[in-house]
Amino acid sequence: MTIFQNARFFTTVNHLRDLPPTRAEIAFVGRSNAGKSSAINTLCNRTRLAFVSKTPGRTQHINFFDMGQERYLVDLPGYGYAEVPEAVRVHWVELLGQYLATRSSLIGLLLIMDSRRPLRDLDWKMINFFGETQRPVHILLSKADKLSRQEQNKVLASVKKELEGYENTTIQLFSSSKKTGCAEVEQVVQGWFAALDAASDTQEIAPDAGTSPQ
Repeated sequence: MTIFQNARFFTTVNHLRDLPPTRAEIAFVGRSNAGKSSAINTLCNRTRLAFVSKTPGRTQHINFFDMGQERYLVDLPGYGYAEVPEAVRVHWVELLGQYLATRSSLIGLLLIMDSRRPLRDLDWKMINFFGETQRPVHILLSKADKLSRQEQNKVLASVKKELEGYENTTIQLFSSSKKTGCAEVEQVVQGWFAALDAASDTQEIAPDAGTSPQ
């Protein structure tokens, strides 16, 4: 059983004051048409856990899915929005930015990009913005099944080259329709949770090593 298997909808949030208390969470983000919701459904082996729409921009709130053990999967509003009222667009931008910058329980970001159109301007802005937090970003080059094997290898190598120097950023190919790349995503996320658990254990035993409690 995968770590995503038991994910279930928990709550939806439209204001930071309503964010639920969690021990740790990972967030999915990406352009509105990059296949974010499809990736979540595939990883969780569900068909309608996250809402999939033919109209970009339908994820308008922050959606939390309980993974058990006080861990949460978070579906963030897409960026590069469809036509929506300006007031709504501004609210999305502020909600997304403040969440990414200030949410202490967010341990890593899964950034979804269409493998046929990777690293667009808003993707770079997201990478650089979240990079300031020093937390890891794992990029899923989605819809890889639309490319030939040669094209897949080429785009993966190209994105890796462009992101040289971004120490906390990793990249992989992914396809929701073919369900390829799921094991690699799980390995990355497991690593994030394991690192958090190890850090928590270290903090718990630190006083016994002669360090005064904070």
